[in-house]
Amino acid sequence: MFDFDLICCITNRGHGSRALKIAKHHGVKGGTIFLGSGTVKNRLLDLLDLNDIRKEIVIMAVERTIAHKTLHCLSKMMAFHKPHHGIAFSFSLNNFIGTRHCEYFDIDENKAVKETMYQAIFTVVDKGLAEEVIEAANGAGARGGTIINARGSGIHDHSVLFSMPIEPEKEIVMILAPDERVKAITTAIREGLLIDEPGHGMLFTVGIDEAVGLYQE
Repeated sequence: MFDFDLICCITNRGHGSRALKIAKHHGVKGGTIFLGSGTVKNRLLDLLDLNDIRKEIVIMAVERTIAHKTLHCLSKMMAFHKPHHGIAFSFSLNNFIGTRHCEYFDIDENKAVKETMYQAIFTVVDKGLAEEVIEAANGAGARGGTIINARGSGIHDHSVLFSMPIEPEKEIVMILAPDERVKAITTAIREGLLIDEPGHGMLFTVGIDEAVGLYQE
């Protein structure tokens, strides 16, 4: 039985396939590419209304024995050491199912949990509210995020058109932040978007084992 990590790679639009090809060359079996948009702080881009950057998000389940090497090969080949070229990070999967190459597994509760330096903050809100999430997070020390389009299926969220239920569109905001900023950022999002009230969205965080392409001010 193998232990697996999940690698998430965020690149500019059109580079996701290259990232996946690099990962496959180093032993990764496959992955999934999502479309999204990122935010970047730049006064000139703000003035030109060009501050939204189209992104591709690649997720890959990777055997832990090759996760570190794969992550750093991606960083080197995709030039993640340069600002705005992309980021990649990995975290441990507690359980995993759905691939031909492994069986379902649960993490051993007796295993030591690794300390992390970063966390990924995921916030799911109705379409049109992602920018408010980013604004609240930035006010608490975040440095932007990635917006992923999605749709919901909550039993209380359906609207009806011509007697047919319509699933509402959602936006997922993913923000990477150092551990010491996570509480302030999540509190700002919860209070600013009223996340604790029913139907206003959801928020969760994931500890990151390793990250490349992140820059501190």
